[in-house]
Amino acid sequence: MNTKAVIFDLDGTLLNTLDDLADSMNQVLSRHKLPTHPSSAYRYFVGNGAFQLVTRAIPEPQRQDPFIQTCFSEFIAEYEQNWNHKTQPYEGIEQLLGQLQQRDIALTVLTNKPHDFALKCMREFFPDWAFSIILGQRTGVPVKPDPTAAWEILGHLNITHPEAIFVGDSSVDMETGINSELKPIGVSWGFRSREELESAGAAAVIDHPIELLDYLDN
Repeated sequence: MNTKAVIFDLDGTLLNTLDDLADSMNQVLSRHKLPTHPSSAYRYFVGNGAFQLVTRAIPEPQRQDPFIQTCFSEFIAEYEQNWNHKTQPYEGIEQLLGQLQQRDIALTVLTNKPHDFALKCMREFFPDWAFSIILGQRTGVPVKPDPTAAWEILGHLNITHPEAIFVGDSSVDMETGINSELKPIGVSWGFRSREELESAGAAAVIDHPIELLDYLDN
């Protein structure tokens, strides 16, 4: 069956957001006189939503409510100021989106990033592409790897599971694809390793965005 839609993860797949996320959380940690982390450490803090990012960045002895909630609120406020300072699309992404659009393949996004930030990022960095639906983390909807939001996208597009693929950079994304009965395609340019993607059940791992077209053709 021909692929009619691609569901993309956002952070680490379409956009390199790592430095802005790290800078925002490190500001919070510094304010509370806690140790900060290099940007590379945030590769392993992201993936399960902003609240988990904040929790993982806080030293274990301080991981208690209401302190986590306080830091989470402060992180959101910091990220409001920093979200577009260093963030950029990965090389080749815009070319890929153009090629997919020419093939009449629907473009969609499913991310554990808070929904409002997901919409801001897409408007800012991808204004020239018509994404059919963009879903971030929303109150009352389980985060990835739960399949609920992925199924919502399929329903919105009125397509079946074999007609879409899920593309992402982490084990969370591969598990989301599997849980949603979608082919999970891993990308090696993101925040996690090829080994993690393969271990999590990736149907394929690509090293450059345009390689996704080869996968679809073959």
